[in-house]
Amino acid sequence: MNTHETKSRATGNAGMEVKAAMDGFLQDFTKVNRDMKTTIQEQEKRLNMLERKTTPVNRPALSAVAEIEVPHKKAFNAYLRSGDEEQMRGLGLEEKGLSTAVSADGGYLVDPQTAEQIAGVLYDNASIRSIANVVAVESTAFDVLVDHTDIGAGWATELAATTETGTPQLDRISIPLHELSALPKASQRLLDDSAFDIESWLAARIADKFSRAEGTAFINGDGVDKPTGFLNYTAVANSVWTWGNLGYVATGAAGDFAAVDAADSIVDLVYALGARYRANASFVMNSKTAGAVRKMKDVDGRFLWSDGLAAGEPARLMGYPVLIAEDMPDIAADALAVAFGDFNAGYTIAERPDLRILRDPFSAKPHVLFYATKRVGGDVSDFAAIKLLKFSVS
Repeated sequence: MNTHETKSRATGNAGMEVKAAMDGFLQDFTKVNRDMKTTIQEQEKRLNMLERKTTPVNRPALSAVAEIEVPHKKAFNAYLRSGDEEQMRGLGLEEKGLSTAVSADGGYLVDPQTAEQIAGVLYDNASIRSIANVVAVESTAFDVLVDHTDIGAGWATELAATTETGTPQLDRISIPLHELSALPKASQRLLDDSAFDIESWLAARIADKFSRAEGTAFINGDGVDKPTGFLNYTAVANSVWTWGNLGYVATGAAGDFAAVDAADSIVDLVYALGARYRANASFVMNSKTAGAVRKMKDVDGRFLWSDGLAAGEPARLMGYPVLIAEDMPDIAADALAVAFGDFNAGYTIAERPDLRILRDPFSAKPHVLFYATKRVGGDVSDFAAIKLLKFSVS
């Protein structure tokens, strides 16, 4: 082999090595590039998913409400202070369902925060509302279908003819809605004070007025332009009770508890109520009656009354919660001063969920009146679920 052939072979080997090296580099570069592309695509997918989750359309409702709470509160306060309707409309709150203009009378549906604050106070106050059945309706009345009769039954033999048995009957109790209103007022100077929380003040005033009006009607209302109270119905001795009346147990003394074994009438009242109602039953009485009842002891000298063990927990009488409702009558001759029953089954409150406020700066200048209205009704829905204690001989 001559020198020229040796050089050519060496050059060829070097070229092959360079080519092999370049092929390996290209393969590595292609792999790295492919991995980087895959990584970038995965990152893009994650970013897109995150972006979709955080856009207003896909955010949870709570976040969306939180975004507009501040401007909405400002707009609502502006309306209460000065009657400025433009901010309410400018925010488009009608479309968001937080407030709706009522063009016919210039009023507004109250925002959910204020309405919920008022509703919370109404439930916290000592009212039948806190233990009754409360339903929200969109119509002018609420109908309750009650089956208070029983179906017939009998024993049968294999060959004897089966006779027809009784069929249960349904009763319809219609609860009409009545308009409840409040008319608090404030001076324009007070409203102009930027440090004054007009929304909270208004909610507190409305809730206080509504709770007092409702509390009276749910117990003593006659049904004329107001709810029908459970004490408006005829009370009969429990031994002759019929549907449409409320049964009572007598204390054995006119205008007082019996001189001997005074607590027996409380025990009789509890067990006059059917067993299916007792599990969810409550006592209802006013403060004066409660002061007399809480002194009672059993034959072993133990008080029948026990105070709640935790803050906010109701006192208990014979193990059942006690609601102090000042609209219940005082102890007097023939007074029905104590009620006991399952009020969730026995009394139904129907109401429209909307609450309206009309701002009136003209009728009581220099004060501004706020005419707040809501529609509510109430009536006994199960006459077997409530029993009364009558302070009489029989």
